Amino acid sequence: MSVRLAPPTRKPMACAGPPKGGPDAAKPHPGRASLSPEQVPAWNHDHLLAPANGCSLPRVTRGAFRMLRVGLHLGWGVATAAVFYPLLDRPKRLELKRRWSAQLLLMLGLGCRVAGAFPSGPRLVVANHVSWLDIFVLNSISPAAFVCKADVRDWPVIGWLCEKTETVFLPRGSRSAARDTAVQIAQRLTEGWLVAAFPEGTTSEGQGVLPFHSALLQGALDAQKPVQPVGLRYLGSDGKSTGAAAYCGETSLLQSLWRIAQAPAIVVDVQILPPITDAVHRRELSSRSREQIVAALAGGEAISAASAEAFNESLGELVAAQ
Repeated sequence: MSVRLAPPTRKPMACAGPPKGGPDAAKPHPGRASLSPEQVPAWNHDHLLAPANGCSLPRVTRGAFRMLRVGLHLGWGVATAAVFYPLLDRPKRLELKRRWSAQLLLMLGLGCRVAGAFPSGPRLVVANHVSWLDIFVLNSISPAAFVCKADVRDWPVIGWLCEKTETVFLPRGSRSAARDTAVQIAQRLTEGWLVAAFPEGTTSEGQGVLPFHSALLQGALDAQKPVQPVGLRYLGSDGKSTGAAAYCGETSLLQSLWRIAQAPAIVVDVQILPPITDAVHRRELSSRSREQIVAALAGGEAISAASAEAFNESLGELVAAQ
């Protein structure tokens, strides 16, 4: 049974703030104005996107609370991956991965709005890469076997979890390693897996899309499976792109996690784009998939009510089961 969630209600606090309904009152998210009443997503993120006022939790308090919850959640993930995960069949593994990823996003205060839907069947998902959160955003929608740089193995806790959950690791700086990884991707696709990769090869601040490397896309051609482009954009409390979730430069994983935990609101805009099925060369796949992502992120297309409804209801069931 589906459960719809309303924004959490809060008791009024005895502190100064803008008058309700006054000129400084919180405005609804601008993207919502383009939706008809029947298209309004069941999971309403307007309370997350509203500008913070003087009554909001202090950043440090909010960050510490979220970090505590995430720490406990990671501990539960380690125990589950070590004890239960190896005993489950593939469908149950994928559902466990989806639920765990969705819970992590909720604990960090992230919301998702999804345009489009993944067709059934194995395919290679390619997305622009902004943050380490990208993996969990995509997993919360449709769990996949991810292609990650080998450095992720050394990340505390998360690296170990990735190693235990069908991740394909890509060594740096070797063409032969990229070819071997493409072979592994083709094998996973042939076995019926959804595989996800980030062809930029690194993260960015989310203000643009870096050039795509085409080597990994050869795996989709070899397995004769579609390539599914996906655009990811992180929005702040003003409804505009934010760098709060970006994981780039000299920022450490812990620093990135702390910055995200302190953020008052982050909503991920996910654009699932039409699959590419007729390409004959990996460079064509690379070029066309990147062009689709760039166009989608630049255009800011309206959210699909059907896909948002399906995803938000699944989150509602997840929270109700906790």
